[in-house]
Amino acid sequence: MNRISEVSFRAVSLTTASRFAEASALYREVFGYLDPAYGLNPRLLGALASNGGSVVGILDESDRLVAFAYGFCGTDRRGFYHYSQSAVVAADQQGRGLGRMLKHAQKEVALSHGMSRMRWTYDPAQIRNAHFNLDVLGARGRWFAPDLYGPGTDRVVVEWDLTREHPVPAAPVAELAVPTTDLRRSFEELLGKGLVAVSCRRLPDGAGLYLFGSADDA
Repeated sequence: MNRISEVSFRAVSLTTASRFAEASALYREVFGYLDPAYGLNPRLLGALASNGGSVVGILDESDRLVAFAYGFCGTDRRGFYHYSQSAVVAADQQGRGLGRMLKHAQKEVALSHGMSRMRWTYDPAQIRNAHFNLDVLGARGRWFAPDLYGPGTDRVVVEWDLTREHPVPAAPVAELAVPTTDLRRSFEELLGKGLVAVSCRRLPDGAGLYLFGSADDA
């Protein structure tokens, strides 16, 4: 039986000051932030929700907020896209598929505002996250952002085409085993060639294997 079916969850857009406060508290709890400088202002969430951003949550059967995500509109030379800044799931609810529910809730908000692309970042050394982003959702790792949040915080920027069904990758043209001695150099080299990360397979020993394909086929 699917674990999601064991408990009833529902995805909602957060719209009230009390829900924004709950989301802010959950954010600090999940990440263990004690310094106010790393907190999330509930008023910011309210401003995003009122101005084209996404502030979505997952409620359990008791109406408790157990997960939430927020994002905003971004732009580049190709037009507008939705940027998902953060998604958090309460520690006692992880592994129930709530991360996928959050992303699809954000997708609906983005589409309702006329955006067909969503971006976010993840740590390429985290195999579970890589597999979720690339294989479960069908996003593609297109850019590398070294030290995005400070030293030692390298990130891959993924882009998710919200108008396509889950793409079936063409035959991979490059592979990368993780862990590796120089993950940054390897990603910069492969993505710099115009390739994109299309899959990350979880191996029995806990390691991972990235597959890269042509951007035209992604």
